[in-house]
Amino acid sequence: MKISGTSLFNTCAALVAISTMFTSGCNRSTDVIPDWDAYIDGHQAWQELRLERLKSERGWLNLAGLFWLQEGENRFGSDSANNIVFPESFPAFGGKIILWDTTLQLIAHPNAEILVEGEPVTERRLQHDQQANTTTMELGSYRWFIIKRGDRYGIRLRDLEHPRIKELDHIPYYPFNKEYVVEAELMEFDTARTVEVPTVIEGFNEYYNAPGELVFRIGGKRQTLLPFKSGNGFFLIVGDATNGMETYGGGRFLYTEMIDGNKVIIDFNKATNPPCAFSPFATCPLPPLENILDVKIPAGEKAVHLE
Repeated sequence: MKISGTSLFNTCAALVAISTMFTSGCNRSTDVIPDWDAYIDGHQAWQELRLERLKSERGWLNLAGLFWLQEGENRFGSDSANNIVFPESFPAFGGKIILWDTTLQLIAHPNAEILVEGEPVTERRLQHDQQANTTTMELGSYRWFIIKRGDRYGIRLRDLEHPRIKELDHIPYYPFNKEYVVEAELMEFDTARTVEVPTVIEGFNEYYNAPGELVFRIGGKRQTLLPFKSGNGFFLIVGDATNGMETYGGGRFLYTEMIDGNKVIIDFNKATNPPCAFSPFATCPLPPLENILDVKIPAGEKAVHLE
């Protein structure tokens, strides 16, 4: 007897109402992926777009520095006399950024041709990355702006001609595997929980809202993950037993969307390296303890090895 996707969903929902345990039949991705050939073609296109975005102006491969600001004047340029020393191809003296409490001000060096929105500037009030209309400064192939992490402010520097852009010609992946496209059930909490998430910045944690936990099965074993709200779907920071061996040691990222009721498809073939896998100048969250799985997930992006 042929069972429709809708009937299967209703059957699974009824079983969940009776028991909190999942059966493998209620966790089969084959019931919600109607055309695997088209799905896999879309996955290949997604891989190509992923590499393109990493190499773009706003991608992670061009990061050339992260410099934390001190209260007061922060002089920057390639000369070692500056508080903040930029790469040697940058002019010797670029100017200074003044941090006063939560106020940020650029004063450009008279000989530096710094642009903001294509126009030369001598002085400028700066908006950081947690504010609308973040101020991006330009000089030659360099772009830089202010990031705010907790109570700290820093300069994030990009070089649009960074050699790392050409160095990475592909991202290594595990072969696509249908077994790692799984259906999960969002088991909602009575009230959303605030989850403290560690980051690569020592002493700085981030906070995310988790509406519940995603329950699913891999290899016949029940697993759970805390999802964090992101747009119309969820952001997942996941660790597994491949980390530090075949995949990046700091876990991987996943994005997913609701498909029907409280059902979610988690496609581990789209598990991506966090920005810190591509640059030492990124600031990445790490998997919370609740999201470190005790199984191997041989799907998605493998570790990259860049200079």
